[in-house]
Amino acid sequence: MINKFIRFGCAALLLCVLADSVAAQRAPRRRGGGTTPANPTGAEAQQQTNNNQPSNYNPYGNIPIRVDSSSVSDTIVKKSLRNDNAFDKSNLTARTPLEYEHLRWDDALFAEKVWRELDLREKMNQVFRYDAQSDNGSELFINMLLKAVNTGQVTAFSDERFTTPMTMTEIQQLTVGSADTVAKTDVNDPSKVIEYVVTRSSFDGKSVMKLRIKEEWVFDREASRMFVRILGLAPLKSILGPNGQERGSSVMFWVYYPDLRPMLAKAEVYNPKNMGQSRQTWEELFESRMFSSYIVKSTIDNAANKTLKQIYPRDPILALLEGDNIKDKIFNYEQDLWSY
Repeated sequence: MINKFIRFGCAALLLCVLADSVAAQRAPRRRGGGTTPANPTGAEAQQQTNNNQPSNYNPYGNIPIRVDSSSVSDTIVKKSLRNDNAFDKSNLTARTPLEYEHLRWDDALFAEKVWRELDLREKMNQVFRYDAQSDNGSELFINMLLKAVNTGQVTAFSDERFTTPMTMTEIQQLTVGSADTVAKTDVNDPSKVIEYVVTRSSFDGKSVMKLRIKEEWVFDREASRMFVRILGLAPLKSILGPNGQERGSSVMFWVYYPDLRPMLAKAEVYNPKNMGQSRQTWEELFESRMFSSYIVKSTIDNAANKTLKQIYPRDPILALLEGDNIKDKIFNYEQDLWSY
């Protein structure tokens, strides 16, 4: 009986020793070999607290920051308080564009889409860069377009199929300059900073050097003639390199041209040889196709849906020649249907 008690005591002592060794292995250790206390107090707690930034932390040292938005362009139009013309032009503001002739799908014997680019630096396109002020605001075409978008007259889209409307915040990010923070010092003590002024340069409409047009050519067999309808218009913002040279362009947004026609019908185009009532509106300019352009893409023989620049990446001259070839194909299609 005594031997059983001795064996039971030895077994219990061995279990206690094993439990202590396992607990010691699981407990975290410091670099010095001791375990970390569960609740640090004193200097250790103060050291952990000092690593956190205070809630009222200000990296500018509590110096006030002011945002200067005086240079940002707005949509305010300053109208003349007197008649600024020698004759009455009130009928111009009441103009409305003529409705398009209805084209039936069954009568569309030929229908191809074409994408063009207008280089505003060309002589024939100088009217797009005419910068003046009128009762409608700036007469620069890109400024008129931005005014129509910012005031909600037309909707801006991010794609050429007009599927995704852009928000006003996204448009403003594309049409504002870069922000810069400048420190304003004291006049008596230049080393003392009074405040930080955040300035943002205004968007320069003249930086838009190109426009892209999406149109469709349709031959109506009922009328036996070719129709061309502009579907969309997009300004292209130039991308400049470190040396100031143009490296390319990017699409800012797309607008649906039929939505833009009412605004264009009320805005006049600059004409250096204005004779009487020959001064036309922007809507008449686009419908009369009084602009210079070159084709950058079409759906004619383009199963891969690529632009001419993608087809001829190393030779831009071949891309221009192919664009002229597409023009000839559209012109010859209508001419070949007639017999003489």
